Amino acid sequence: MPVGVIGFGAWQIGAAWGEVGEDDANAALEAAVEAGVNFFDTADVYGDGRSERLIAGLRRRHPEITVATKMGRRVEQVPEHYSAENFQVWNDDSRANLEVPTLDLVQLHCPPTPVYHSEAVFTALDEMVEAGRIRAYGVSVETCEQALAAIERPGVATVQIILNPFRQKPLEAVLPAAEKAGVGVISRVPLASGLLSGKYTAGTEFGADDHRNFNRHGEAFDVGETFAGVDYATGLAAVERMRPLVPEGMTMAQFALRWILDQPGVTVVIPGARNAEQARANAAAADFAPLPGSVHGQVAAVYDELIRPQVHHRW
Repeated sequence: MPVGVIGFGAWQIGAAWGEVGEDDANAALEAAVEAGVNFFDTADVYGDGRSERLIAGLRRRHPEITVATKMGRRVEQVPEHYSAENFQVWNDDSRANLEVPTLDLVQLHCPPTPVYHSEAVFTALDEMVEAGRIRAYGVSVETCEQALAAIERPGVATVQIILNPFRQKPLEAVLPAAEKAGVGVISRVPLASGLLSGKYTAGTEFGADDHRNFNRHGEAFDVGETFAGVDYATGLAAVERMRPLVPEGMTMAQFALRWILDQPGVTVVIPGARNAEQARANAAAADFAPLPGSVHGQVAAVYDELIRPQVHHRW
């Protein structure tokens, strides 16, 4: 079924974002559905299956939703671990967690670059579709070059990439290529790990179990997943520069989401939420009119001055 332009990213209710209790997680999921969200993105490693299991409960109550999951991060990140044998094991685990015989969409979870050029990998994925294990497959990527390699693969249905006002490089080649190829684009980290919510200050403290604390320099995984790879102080300064651009009645977070939705070629954006209030506010971003061209120009100017030197060449 067609998916709405605002989805739900379920990393936050799995792990690595500080404690999110089960009641709050379920309330966020239910609020999202009530607000019209019908696309939920998770992964087998989010809380070691916790996120998938929470979404399975949601799907029992709302069987109409579409669920995307990911596989590949349970092992050391070397190309040879992306094998048909491992795919079968990971697929079995996700189908059990999500309580379905066939997964709607499975994405390789930011694999090493050589994986994108492996015929065996994509043959194995095609065979999983043929076997009825998955309906479609895609790739979650770190770099624009990886995205372009994935888009060239005829069986790839979606590419998931970091896209937000702090990560604008995908606008140059990835979005046009995806649109031309008919490949869906899933925009993740849309709020730059909350920086673009406008709620953080230099004094904000993050818990020891929050990646915004333990991965600021890429200690655990690609640093681009934390604050979109932007230095925290620089990100705060950029937010203050953009704050006057936010239309009346719109939050800073909704402004960032609306900016993404305005980009041609974006299929769905997947902000996370740790409670019902955040889920409802995220979904409401789709109700606002597109931002004026002049505002987009000013966002681009902030990016060029403060953010581009840090991130554009890296991803």
